[in-house]
Parts: sequence; structure tokens; C-alpha cells
Amino acid sequence: MKKIVFLLFFCVTIAFAQEKSQKAASIEVNYFGGSIVRHNNDILHLITGHPEGFIISYNEKTFGYDDWSEFYNYPDYGVSFSYQNLKNEYLGENVAVYGHYNFYFLKRNLMFRIGQGLAYTSNPYDKKDNFRNIAFGSRFMSSTYLMLNYKKENLFDRFGVQAGLSFVHYSNANVKAPNTSINTLAVNVGVNYNLDDTSLIEFTKNDSIQKFSEPIKFNFVLRAGINESDAIGSGQYGFTILSAYADKRLGRRSAIQLGTEVFFSNFLDEWIRYRSIAFPNGAVKGDEDFKRVGIFVGHELFISRFSIITQLGYYAYYPVDFEGRTYIRAGMKRYFGKKWYAVMTLKSHGAKAEATEFGVGIRL
Repeated sequence: MKKIVFLLFFCVTIAFAQEKSQKAASIEVNYFGGSIVRHNNDILHLITGHPEGFIISYNEKTFGYDDWSEFYNYPDYGVSFSYQNLKNEYLGENVAVYGHYNFYFLKRNLMFRIGQGLAYTSNPYDKKDNFRNIAFGSRFMSSTYLMLNYKKENLFDRFGVQAGLSFVHYSNANVKAPNTSINTLAVNVGVNYNLDDTSLIEFTKNDSIQKFSEPIKFNFVLRAGINESDAIGSGQYGFTILSAYADKRLGRRSAIQLGTEVFFSNFLDEWIRYRSIAFPNGAVKGDEDFKRVGIFVGHELFISRFSIITQLGYYAYYPVDFEGRTYIRAGMKRYFGKKWYAVMTLKSHGAKAEATEFGVGIRL
């Protein structure tokens, strides 16, 4: 439950924690239909139809009355609610709530949206009643959706239309096995309506905030959570990660990172024990250390009080082979003042998620 509350905190604060001097809001309704992407041959029995659903969105526009939106061509931020029928008796139906950003290109006719949130599925895995659903091991999951639309506003009074492509991803990030996840690629069409008259509002420009410089900063992060190995029924275990890294701002938008971290992954200790017993002649002997040490490089994209982080890591200390020596991490930060921040990230080995990480950090 703590994970769910923390995730909802990120979603809601993305939409409503912005500083604004003038409000202009809109709503959108989109219908989508498409196909489940076959990213893993093990899910072939789950692809039996063409999923469809709808997304309802609330957006608030930015006009430059802040120190960040001008750098991103005045994006929107908001919340979305989605419903999806996956057209498979084992998968059931999903609903989700997201926080999202809309970014605009080509004279604001092309919109790219990224949304992150929490999903609920009606028919998760059950070893007796629904053992074929290897995609969703739990009722609650994280979900990400992307949308690329051609969008026109105010075509008929305040009404407009949009159409394009959408991508919807569901995964519980191995909080509980199984977790092969489901991805849907779809076509969407919809209508939009401006709740406020924007005809007299102009985008502002502030030349005084163009220059930006900052010395190297040092970050210390404590992350934690629970997860389970791919062995169904092996149990959920807590983990802790201690990270230290330096970052250097390249400008107002981004920074590069270099650091190291130590992983205390208790699920891996159980996985080592299980493998040594189940496969006594295998490579795992049972006395291997479950701790790992990684080094990583990364990038941070700053958007208002939030930032998006991406990192590529390599295990320098790697006593047992588990999913390979390289790993990737992606997620969000939310700053509270200039030093402290909360962080939510997904760590994976390629397309195989290991854990959703929740943490706090300080930037000095």
C-alpha cells in the first residue's frame, strides 16, 4: 500500500504542483484500438483479439509565467484516466490513472504526450483460477503511455480534434511474479474542448533566464522496495540500494552523471539458494554473495520541480550471474527546495524489469 500511495503522489503532484500565474484548461476524450505487441513468445496465448479502450484527460496549459515552460515550447500538464479491454479471457480489463505532460512541435500541431501512473487489472495471475495469465502477477501495477497526435484546437468554437498513435505499457516491475508485462500499440482518435478562452493569452518570453551555470554537485540517494525473482512463489523480499554520484549541469535543461552504488537484494539471496537446490549440478553453488556493486553514467532532464533520469550501469562486483552485468534505470525526481528530492525509478536488465525503486536523496 505504501508503494501505491507514493506512486499516486507522483502522478497527482505532476499535474497540480506547478507554479502558474494564469489558468487555461482543456479536456480530451480519445478512443483507441490496436494490437498487443509480441515482445515475448511466452505471451502468444494472451494475444487473441484487438484491445480497445478510451482515455479521458484534463490538461492545464503553460504560457511562460514561470522559469521553465519556455524552454519546452510551453507544454501542458495534467491527469488522465484510461480504460482498456484487452480482449483476452485471461487478461481481463485494466483501468489506470496517470500524470502526464504534453509537448508540442510543428507550430503546435504535433503533440507528444508521456504519462506515468498506476493501473488496476480485473484478472491477475492465480495459481488455481488463472494460471495462464503470466503477464500480471498482481492487481496493482505501474503503467506508462505515450501518445503522438496531430492536434487542432478551436475548430468549432472551443471544440477541436486529434488523431494519431498510442502506446500503453503495463508492468508490476517484478514486485510479484509472474511479470512478462503487456504492451499495446494502437490508433487513437478523439475530441478536445478548451474550458477557458485562450484567444487573448500570449506566450511570454523572458530573455533574463536564458543564462544558467552551476558547479558540480554531489548526490547521495537511499532507495528501497520489495520484489520477487522470476521463480513464481519464491516470495517477496525487501531490497536497499545506496548510491553516490556527481552531476554537472550542461544548462538549464540537463545534467550528466557519474557514480557508483551498492545493491543489497535479498530476493537474490533466495534465488541463489533456490538455484543451488533445484539445479545441484548447475553454475550456482549456493555460497555466492547476493550483494552487487555497480558503476553508472546518466542524464537528468529538468522540468520545473521535476526531472527525468536515465542511467546505464555495469556491475563491477558481480559474484553470481543474474540477467547480465549491465543494467538500466529510468524514472522521475521531485525536488523539495534546492537540495532534497524524492525519486521513483525502474531498474531493469534490458527488457526484463528487476524492481521499482522508491527513495530519497540530497544534492549538495
